Amino acid sequence: MNKDLLYNFFKGNVSIEEGQKIKAWVEASKENERTFYRERKIFDALMLYNPLPEKKISILNILYNKSVEWLKIAIAVIFTLLLSYFYQEHKVGLDSMAMSTISVPEGQRTNITLPDGTNVWLNARTTIQYPVSFNRRERFVILKGEAYFDVKRNESKPFVVRTDAYNIEVLGTKFNVNAYPGTEKFETTLMHGSVKVILKTDSLQTVILAPDHKLSLEKGRLIMTKVEDYNPYRWKEGLICFSDESFPNIMKDFEKYYGVKIVIENENVLQSNFTGKFRQSDGIDYALRILRKNINFQYEKDNEEQIIYIK
Repeated sequence: MNKDLLYNFFKGNVSIEEGQKIKAWVEASKENERTFYRERKIFDALMLYNPLPEKKISILNILYNKSVEWLKIAIAVIFTLLLSYFYQEHKVGLDSMAMSTISVPEGQRTNITLPDGTNVWLNARTTIQYPVSFNRRERFVILKGEAYFDVKRNESKPFVVRTDAYNIEVLGTKFNVNAYPGTEKFETTLMHGSVKVILKTDSLQTVILAPDHKLSLEKGRLIMTKVEDYNPYRWKEGLICFSDESFPNIMKDFEKYYGVKIVIENENVLQSNFTGKFRQSDGIDYALRILRKNINFQYEKDNEEQIIYIK
């Protein structure tokens, strides 16, 4: 690679075609990548400790130029900062990422395919962020909410799901993550393959999860249990399933799936549990009527304010 072109790239003085040429050269081999970073470090050092040349001079002349003018040093630093965005956009590494964000509103769910071919289902009230283009070393997403992942296997490039509580590292597998912010519920359920869960507040708490098991965060500890019922993970099919779940928790899920606010005024229902399933498409009135067959309560709807009162 021509060094003049490379240094012009660091300065931001190249065309789009020249930038693409340099990117392709860096990606061609590990040696090229090492050369790129080595030259970048030299360039950064020169920018910090040598004045900007008023005329075009060779790299050798810069290396042997001992005179330092503080004003020009300041200009060089500012110049470097202004160029950082251009550099980050073209740099091959973990730093250069433009992020895409997808947010799913209440009452909805959606299916997306990530740049590496990984398939993801996103539940209601879920936000996911991911790089527009996964780089050569790592694939990762940032998740707030609930998602089901079918990860495309790549042994040389692990896939990482980052949540508020922990990180999940995988190669190729199928698993569900429930990590809504503002709640105490953080669960990872493995259907196929293998995942490693690392607690953010205590990296010593690292668990390798086996298929048909789930990992929950309870009072700061990662607890693994066997999964006996997969119905609760059928939300991506449009099913709302409960297994011996408390009435208040069911109402919280109804708020998420139907986009309403539910106010419980009847304290008698607080200790009631329910097992069953509903189709989301049948609507909240149908679901509440089914619950009333097992739990004694009445309800009123304020359609204008989208509030349901449990009486």
